[in-house]
Amino acid sequence: MTTLISGLDHVQVEAPAGCEAQAWAFFGDFLGLPELAKPEALRSRGGVWFGLPDGRQLHVGVTPDFVPREKGHPALRCANLAAFCAHCQAHGIPYHADDEAGVARVFLRDPFGNRLEVVGGGYESVPADAAS
Repeated sequence: MTTLISGLDHVQVEAPAGCEAQAWAFFGDFLGLPELAKPEALRSRGGVWFGLPDGRQLHVGVTPDFVPREKGHPALRCANLAAFCAHCQAHGIPYHADDEAGVARVFLRDPFGNRLEVVGGGYESVPADAAS
């Protein structure tokens, strides 16, 4: 069978109504992702869209009866995981480091409690966890 899927376009994390300021602060200011304009027809739904350096997108979407994702998560790639961990520490963002999957990575939470993973771009040692 021929593969019909050609790649990944975007991921969406869920958030409660009124999430926009926290989304801009975390995904925009802290992670440094540029905001993307949502299509006019979707703006009334709330939320914020961000661009990733490879052209893919991360959408923060408002959902009724929001519950943070404990297991399912997007995994973002980072060229310098040690620098990312230092950035987390400088901003008081707790994270948990591990290399169980054979790659250096850290887990953290967005402002809404959703799990996020950041994977190192190459082999590197796993930085120590940030003090919570």
